[in-house]
Amino acid sequence: MRLISINVLKEGMVVGRTIWNEAGHPLLHKDVIVTSRIVDRLRDLNIQYLYIDDNISSGITVEETVASAKRIEAVRNMTMAFTDVKQAKASQASYILDQQSKVLGLIVEDILSAVMNSNEVLMVLTDAYLYDEYIYQHSFQVTMYSVAIAKELGYSYEDIRLIGIGALLHDIGKILIPSEILQKPGKLTDEEFEEMKQHSRFGFDILRNLHSVSLLVAHCAFQHHERIDGSGYPRGLVDFEIHPFAKVIAVADVFDALTSNRVYRKKMLPTDAIAIIAEGRGKKFDARVVDAFLRSVVHYANGSIVYLSDGRRGIVSKQNLVDVTRPWLRIFEENDQLLDATYEICLSDYPIVNVEKIETDYVVPVE
Repeated sequence: MRLISINVLKEGMVVGRTIWNEAGHPLLHKDVIVTSRIVDRLRDLNIQYLYIDDNISSGITVEETVASAKRIEAVRNMTMAFTDVKQAKASQASYILDQQSKVLGLIVEDILSAVMNSNEVLMVLTDAYLYDEYIYQHSFQVTMYSVAIAKELGYSYEDIRLIGIGALLHDIGKILIPSEILQKPGKLTDEEFEEMKQHSRFGFDILRNLHSVSLLVAHCAFQHHERIDGSGYPRGLVDFEIHPFAKVIAVADVFDALTSNRVYRKKMLPTDAIAIIAEGRGKKFDARVVDAFLRSVVHYANGSIVYLSDGRRGIVSKQNLVDVTRPWLRIFEENDQLLDATYEICLSDYPIVNVEKIETDYVVPVE
């Protein structure tokens, strides 16, 4: 399968990967043949990319770190737990969340099990899922990235578990932010942004009163928007004042925010978001955390078409665990000419050849 933009989706193409909604129901099944009605429906749903199967991508697979069923169950349970807290009085939020701690702990344990037992880097599955409530999917993703970073940094299992719980609950304070601010499609006013920033403090106040989790978890919520140069919020802390766990979650949080659709902007491709994180290394984000992050996530997802500096085109066919920036490619075109037979290369074997761009709008020439 390969990843394409909705802009080039045509009738007759074959869907390569099922798209699910938040209830765990398939919106579009794998192997369905695309019709004009399907194209229109996907555009209405603001789908930007999807996977298709065709001749040049046959046999290329995209594997998830956490299986679809587990992810859907986890997000559903998070939705119910957070909704219960949201519907409670502010003074009772900590008590209600304490009652949900066992369910939330099991979600973290499932993520830990999947990430800790995998030798692969984390794959970002573009538009594989649709969720009406961004906060739940975001919290799940941030937990996955945070656990992977912490694993790469060599933290103990217990510390990774605490980081995972902190990541899962890092945005819990947003339940106290008015929905008209959370869901506003345009730019926030200065006053609205100041209110939005309060979610870190609200989260801290909710979590510090929990009997079921460490106070460190509360500090993860309090500090995940702090930056090592002092430019973050809510307190403008600098490097040594920020807890190491919060530094991990900060990177995971920004990466997922950039690679997810928001009401006020469209998502970036993972490679573009990675570049922004890398630019902030040692400036906004802890250098060791950024380095661990760069080793933990896929830079060029399986199924992505890339154009190389030597004029060849290929599809990322599998990851290179020695160097995640130099994956294996299935070369199918040279100098804009389709090949009669494809062949595989590993970019590590071609040190002077680089990926110039990802081409989600690529259209296979008519032979």
